[in-house]
Amino acid sequence: MNAPERMATFARSPFKERYDNFIGGKFVAPVGGRYFDNTSPITGQKVCEIARSQKEDVDLALDAAHAAREKWGATAPAQRAALLLKIADVMEQNLELIATAETWDNGKPIRETLAAESRSRSTTGATSPAVSAPRKARCRRSTKTRSPTTSTSRSASSARSSRGTSPS
Repeated sequence: MNAPERMATFARSPFKERYDNFIGGKFVAPVGGRYFDNTSPITGQKVCEIARSQKEDVDLALDAAHAAREKWGATAPAQRAALLLKIADVMEQNLELIATAETWDNGKPIRETLAAESRSRSTTGATSPAVSAPRKARCRRSTKTRSPTTSTSRSASSARSSRGTSPS
């Protein structure tokens, strides 16, 4: 974990110099043109600038969200699931960078953010493509309608396992 090549990753800022608002699928400067400094609790130093949004920016974001709502709602559930899985895959491919950013941004020790990353990988099945394929298959199956008996039996077995009991 403390290998020099990994330590160098943690020493470099994971942030761009400036972040605008992400509205309607693109980065947009704040209407008022103002930014605030984001400082790291680790060093107290500025790590980047972030858009200082105001009412007009929120209104633009809401307008974009309402405009996208119809198209997203008309998209087949399986296609929406596939798009969300692609987002999850990109996040999983960048977990070390995300953990580093979290450490820089909130001061949590890197060992904790990396441990959370490991737990996330083990619960999502992101450790290898061979494990990711069954996860994707489960998600595809979950978009199909389940019969009431399937849902009931799963609920009953979940309740038993959470209580630490097994069926007699």
